Amino acid sequence: MKLLISKIHYKKKLSIYEKLIFYVLKFLSIFYAFVVEIRNKLYDKKIFRSYSSKAFVISIGNITTGGVGKTPFTVEVAKYFLALNKKVGIISRGYGAKLSNKEPNLISDGSGALLKADLAGDEPVWISDNCRGAYVVTCRSRIKAERFLMKKFHPDVIILDDAFQHRKIKRDLDIVLVDAKNKFGNANVLPAGPLRESLNSISRADKMVVVNKGFEIEKALKFCDYLKNRYKKEIYLCKIVPDSIYNILDGSKLPEGNNIMAFSAIGQPSGFYEFLKQDYKLIAVLEFEDHHNYDKSDISKIIEFAQEENIENIVTTEKDAVKIIDIIKDVDMPVKFYALRLNALVDIKEIIGE
Repeated sequence: MKLLISKIHYKKKLSIYEKLIFYVLKFLSIFYAFVVEIRNKLYDKKIFRSYSSKAFVISIGNITTGGVGKTPFTVEVAKYFLALNKKVGIISRGYGAKLSNKEPNLISDGSGALLKADLAGDEPVWISDNCRGAYVVTCRSRIKAERFLMKKFHPDVIILDDAFQHRKIKRDLDIVLVDAKNKFGNANVLPAGPLRESLNSISRADKMVVVNKGFEIEKALKFCDYLKNRYKKEIYLCKIVPDSIYNILDGSKLPEGNNIMAFSAIGQPSGFYEFLKQDYKLIAVLEFEDHHNYDKSDISKIIEFAQEENIENIVTTEKDAVKIIDIIKDVDMPVKFYALRLNALVDIKEIIGE
């Protein structure tokens, strides 16, 4: 059902059945939008107050649901400050984690992930392994997480991952990311559309970053110009580019031109498929709900699906890879599992303004 609703959010022409679902969701959106609007006004009028941290706080978020590219962008921001010899803490909600997030969980002390992805969540684990030196904490309460970080590590900079709508902590820099291809979908708020709040909320952002996960740079640049004129904000372009496809278990590279099957459990995976099609023959695709936690039956399903298509090489995202590696480890399989490594090309110094 979630996959169907996601398609309705971004599909230009709806079937009769999809239109019926949309109108039901549209009715429900009235109540959702009302609650969000009242909450924002209470913060704007300072009836609801935000907590101030002693650290320099950066929020990296988006106004839509689904994958926009916040995770690799967050890592680039963290690496920028680490290179300046700053102590960096990263706070994530930890979506999809089995571990309770009512209290702070230390996912990384700077040495890499201390917990597995099924317990800690795919994004915090990926961030921990790709940004060594940063302290990573998950918690439902950003304030509790901030206090935990300040007491234990005294960071100079705290990065709030996916926190544009979470206004309980004041931020010194509010960055909103927008996907260059999907933009704002049908421009409706949840559940009829992908917007977490109305587009008017963009006025709270200090800066906006357009994330281009495809090869149509000219269209991305035109969208940057549109946003700059529409919202009078500083707009930057972040290009997500493919690096390599490597074997999850042994690190070996997959030669170009091979037939492959892809699977993922991420929001808006179209960019992932587009990258794969550049150098490989993408024969089949299998999708799971965003942040899905895989088990052995899922892996069996994936393998059976690949064998039906006579495919030996299966490719997924790095976020999904951290969730399946323990399942496929030490098991003799008739297929090989690979992950697509991506790089974020962006001038962080220009965005931060230091």
